[in-house]
Amino acid sequence: MKSLDAKLAQVRVQPSSRAFIIADAKDADMAFGVRAPGPRGYLSSRGERPARFSPEVWSREEFGYRNLPEFLDIIREVVNQGLVDIMLMSAYVNEQLTIKEGLFRNSPVTPAARANDTTDVWAVRHGCYTKEPAQTFRSASIDQIQCGRVDCDRGGAEFPGANLGLYSVTFVNELGQDRETLLEFKAFREEAERKAFRYFLEVFDPNVSSGVPAEKLGEFINDNILRTLAGVPEAGRPVFLKIAYHGARAMEELAQYDPNLVVGILGGSAGTTYDAFRLIHDAQKYGARVALFGRKINNAEHQLGFIEMLRLITDGRLSPEEAVRAYHGILQSKGIKPHRALEHDLVLTDQSMSYGGEGVRRVVEVRNNPLARVAVGSASTPDGKLPEKKGGAGSAVRWPVLGNGKPDFSLMTSAQRQAYDADRLTRRYG
Repeated sequence: MKSLDAKLAQVRVQPSSRAFIIADAKDADMAFGVRAPGPRGYLSSRGERPARFSPEVWSREEFGYRNLPEFLDIIREVVNQGLVDIMLMSAYVNEQLTIKEGLFRNSPVTPAARANDTTDVWAVRHGCYTKEPAQTFRSASIDQIQCGRVDCDRGGAEFPGANLGLYSVTFVNELGQDRETLLEFKAFREEAERKAFRYFLEVFDPNVSSGVPAEKLGEFINDNILRTLAGVPEAGRPVFLKIAYHGARAMEELAQYDPNLVVGILGGSAGTTYDAFRLIHDAQKYGARVALFGRKINNAEHQLGFIEMLRLITDGRLSPEEAVRAYHGILQSKGIKPHRALEHDLVLTDQSMSYGGEGVRRVVEVRNNPLARVAVGSASTPDGKLPEKKGGAGSAVRWPVLGNGKPDFSLMTSAQRQAYDADRLTRRYG
């Protein structure tokens, strides 16, 4: 059984379960063109793939984006890591990896493909499409996602491609526009039901001025979701929702409405590492069961380490603050320069997450942390003396300990904490 199905079943049987679904959105080629694979600062362990560049025009080094083969290598690594539950791809990438390669055949990860690409995701360079009210459009058919061709052979129970898709709608608070959006969604739902195709529903915020105040968007989106799905019987309903996080009140309002409605969040723009970790933590706290991160993962300095931090947060093993420090320890152990210094990466910049004035840095001791493979106790003493460790440059690195020999996080300076995290994570990622 795929981890997605196991977790969905667990959530329905045991509402108090911590089961949480993480999806990696690698479908950006249906939006951004050349920029979709992301910056070349991070490549898979396979490294650079050959590319054709005329030396009189530019060098491979100065070209800032990965090519598609490099992008596919990263997807393979993430799938093989096995910590995400869903890998969302374009129909073309789904064909290459799911149908032709069989990447997901023996994997707990479920393949999925973007089932429509409305104009509000047409983010091509120099284009103006995203500034216009979203128009409905579908590049790929359900059959093409399931089996890579216009008409699938429906004699068997399974398909070689993905049998899960993302369908997105954008309500802009204009009657004619929103009615057209719902008519297209209705046609898709009916086709999906006939073809036994599962989908999850993404509801974007208005991409143009809607007349709805920003602080009321959560209510506008919630009501549109519930009104829309009220006319959909169970056979045609989405597996789960994907929406922007509008704060604790809006999330709880939607999550408590119907126990059968599984609510998930989208990641949005990259932001700081703390933005991402705090977002998934708080969304889960207030009722979300799913997080689908695209740019937040794809722009990370080390995607596998970033994903592992997400999983540790949703499992309740790390706080967002500690996850940021642990992630920087991973980067340090691998010699990767972070996008931001640790103190800057611990800043909350996403204003939608600033409710309650809780964007304050905390120091939290990790208990039962699976990343703590290095035995600190062997280098510490019960009399409270500071243990001594050698840093990468050979200099002595010290941090305070408690009477029982455990590290005293409350007295650590930033440098001591970074040294401790790096030492703790070296054996796992070094």
